[in-house]
Amino acid sequence: MAPDKKAATISNVTFVRPAKFYLSGFSNIPHVTYFYIFLCFVYIMTVVGNVLLLSVIFLVKTLHNPKYMIVFNLALTDLCGSTAVIPKVVDTFLFDNRYIVYEACLNYMFFVVFFLSVQSWTLVTMAYDRFIAICFPLRYHSIVTKPAIAAMLLLVWVVSLSLISCMVGLLDRLSFCGSLVIQSFYCDHGPTFLLACNDISLNYMMALVCIAAVMCFPPILIVLTYVCIAIALSRIASHKERVKALKTCTSHLILVAIFYLPLLGTYIAALSSYIHPNARIINSILTHTIPALLNPILYSLKTEEVLNSIRKLCKNNRLININFPNKVTSF
Repeated sequence: MAPDKKAATISNVTFVRPAKFYLSGFSNIPHVTYFYIFLCFVYIMTVVGNVLLLSVIFLVKTLHNPKYMIVFNLALTDLCGSTAVIPKVVDTFLFDNRYIVYEACLNYMFFVVFFLSVQSWTLVTMAYDRFIAICFPLRYHSIVTKPAIAAMLLLVWVVSLSLISCMVGLLDRLSFCGSLVIQSFYCDHGPTFLLACNDISLNYMMALVCIAAVMCFPPILIVLTYVCIAIALSRIASHKERVKALKTCTSHLILVAIFYLPLLGTYIAALSSYIHPNARIINSILTHTIPALLNPILYSLKTEEVLNSIRKLCKNNRLININFPNKVTSF
């Protein structure tokens, strides 16, 4: 099961790089084909939901505001993240193409982790939007402006790009002279660098930095914003106003719970006790895919503002279809 290796020499240091890795995920799982079919369904619905949301935000000018800039960014990231994961997983395991070229493996790793990072920090940006709206309502429109949100989102993309590029790029300094079997459903960073036979201390440190940046700091910041929101709501005299303000946060809190709790649960279980590899793999792939399916439904497509925009687009389209034949007939 070990493909040929190739050596690269840089400054008198020889790096042994494999031609291919082997992905061993989903081994000995009964009726696993049904799970792949389920993933295909999830991917189709994710594409439909997020493309619909992106189209509505793009076409309806009343939605061209800071809040929906963040929603647009999340929908785009969800769409790209699911596209990076699900088609490749189905191709790898349903059609038994488990060998993956070394360079393709690093690219695969980069895109999966990169979009995961952007998703994570976009949820933080959403929390910031809710924090300003509830704690500083009179100053909301002067603080949460289009340029400010554009700068924040651009910073998220640039920092994530730099951090994940550095993490993946450091794998090029490793030699793989032993097993080439990655025990995951994709080229996961941890299972990959642990296969190296030279010093991995720098890669281990970089892994900790990325875990902190993607999975630890964002939920901590979100919790802090909601502590401030809770304090602000406790000062509101009217119970009705408190409930109304809290309702604007529930969708975001559900998104945060769906995104972070399974990932953090998997990491904690893996560090503190034994977790079966198949259980870890299935939980990991669901946490990479299910939030992208639910995000547009929970946060946007059920809101009155977006539903009215969809109705408006459908009505305008119907009028165009009615008027166009009439013009053709009169001509």
